[in-house]
Amino acid sequence: MPTKSEVLEKTKTFLPELYNVILHNDDKTTMDFVIEILMSIFNKSFDDAAKIMLEVHNHGNAVCATYTKEIALSKQRAVIEAAKAANFPLKCTIEKE
Repeated sequence: MPTKSEVLEKTKTFLPELYNVILHNDDKTTMDFVIEILMSIFNKSFDDAAKIMLEVHNHGNAVCATYTKEIALSKQRAVIEAAKAANFPLKCTIEKE
């Protein structure tokens, strides 16, 4: 049996699973609204928001940001609520990175 001074300490670093928050293109949501969402909910600069918006527009969807599951779900909920309040059908999903 090891003495107190011989006790080995084992530590395991916990890395939470990360989730991508994804915006999807549609024919009704305006580009300006998508930029507004990216700036207000995801704290993107105007230039970064415009780049992501164009990726959504040109490729059908784009990753906005990556968070832990709880934060990703919170951001998704905020996007859906804002889109609903503005009468836009903007779709926002999350997926494990």
